[in-house]
Amino acid sequence: MTEKRRRTYTAAFKAKVGLEAIRGVQTTNEIAQAYGVHPVQVGHWKKAITEQAGTLFETKRGRKKRDEATEPDRLYTEIGLNMELDWLKKKSGLSR
Repeated sequence: MTEKRRRTYTAAFKAKVGLEAIRGVQTTNEIAQAYGVHPVQVGHWKKAITEQAGTLFETKRGRKKRDEATEPDRLYTEIGLNMELDWLKKKSGLSR
């Protein structure tokens, strides 16, 4: 008995096929035949792209705010590392 495995497609492939379906130059059946997928799958990918298109531009670009709560912790860690490094140099005799 042979096992049938599901074919998996990369996100880039799905986007490519879905965008081609959105353009509307070819019919869904033509696109499906050209890429070797089922026409229903092309429709699902097209629908997913159109539904999620609005979320692409929701995030703001630019500098991200630093979390002010972690800033002192980062500084204390850095100070502690510098002090430990100085102590090790002193004990090893490297800083004379």
